This record gives sequence, structure tokens and C-alpha cells, in this order.
Amino acid sequence: GKTTLFKLITGQLKPDRGRIVFKGEEITGLPPYVICRKGVGLSFQVVNIFNRMTVFENVQVAVLSQQGKTNRLFSAARKHAVKETARILANVGLLEKSRRVSGSLSHGDQKALEMAIALGSSPDLLILDEPTAGMASEETSATIELIHRLTKDLGLTILFCEHDMELVFSIAHRIMVMHQGRSIIEASPDKVRGNREVQEAYLGGA
Repeated sequence: GKTTLFKLITGQLKPDRGRIVFKGEEITGLPPYVICRKGVGLSFQVVNIFNRMTVFENVQVAVLSQQGKTNRLFSAARKHAVKETARILANVGLLEKSRRVSGSLSHGDQKALEMAIALGSSPDLLILDEPTAGMASEETSATIELIHRLTKDLGLTILFCEHDMELVFSIAHRIMVMHQGRSIIEASPDKVRGNREVQEAYLGGA
């Protein structure tokens, strides 16, 4: 159910019923690019970057698109949105790797780059679909630290899905647990941890 939920929020699917409201405005059924420009960013479960472009160029494209300057994407000078792009790369810890070809990055750095691309749209809400999937423990720790930093330094609201419950409890301020397409509970981490239905479904019993 989580992939369907994310696709509904970001406009990739239209709901059969109900409403989706973001910052007091109904966005139900709007095209994905419109929802993106209203402040909703998405980082996919499977890394979705331009492998042959540099790290800098990947983020620069996103920034120029948000600014409505897509006619400048192939400018020979490549001097547009330089400061904005550098700032975003610094926020995710990739500024020193900005000239590297994206396909040569580690899996963890590629996930960080995808977050940077999402940040290029200046979101108020950043959706992360299993941000630590396929990562080694060191990469997972770095990603957790990055998520904490983005919420603290940028004031971002981050909505993410993870199957690692201990990881979720270490990051989240509020948790919604879904099981077989149904929401079991939406509450604080302490209340979720103590919920019997959650324990039976995910935590192996009381």
C-alpha cells in the first residue's frame, strides 16, 4: 500500500475517492509536475539519476527546472543556478564530489544525490521511499544522519517508508503503520511500539 500512497500524493495515480490536501490546498488528481512545484519532492526506492552526467549537472537540471529555465539546460556555459546547486550539494555532503560522473558513486552517495535532486525543486515536503534499501550499515548510518540534518537545518518535513522498524523508531516523530494495505495506527513512536496489532504484525508479538 505504501507505493500506492506515495503515487497518490505525488499525482502519479488518481484516487477513486477521497481528497489529498497539502498546506490547506486540495491537490487531488493534479499532474505530478504541478504538485512538485507546489512543494512536494520525491526520492524513489530504486535510484533514479542521470548516470552519465556529473553530480553537479544532475542537481543543476532540477534547480533550473524548478526555476522554469529548462531552455537553458544545454547551455554551453553551464553557469546558471551555480550557487543554488552548490548549496544543495553542500547540504547533502556531496559538494566535494560535484565533478564526478554520477554513475561512479557508491550506492549510498547515489541515494544522497537523488535526495539532492529532489531538494532542487525546493520542497516543503520530501518523500523518501525506503531511503536505506540495499545499503551497508555504514551507508545506512550516514543516511540517517543526513535525514536528521535536513529536518533540523532546512526545516523540511520528511515522509519516509521503511521496513526496518528500529530504524523507523530512531528517526520518526510520528509513525503510521500499514499492514496489507490498511492503516493499523498513526501515533507517536511510543504508542506505536506498545500497540498489540503492530507487535503481532511487525515486531514478533508482545
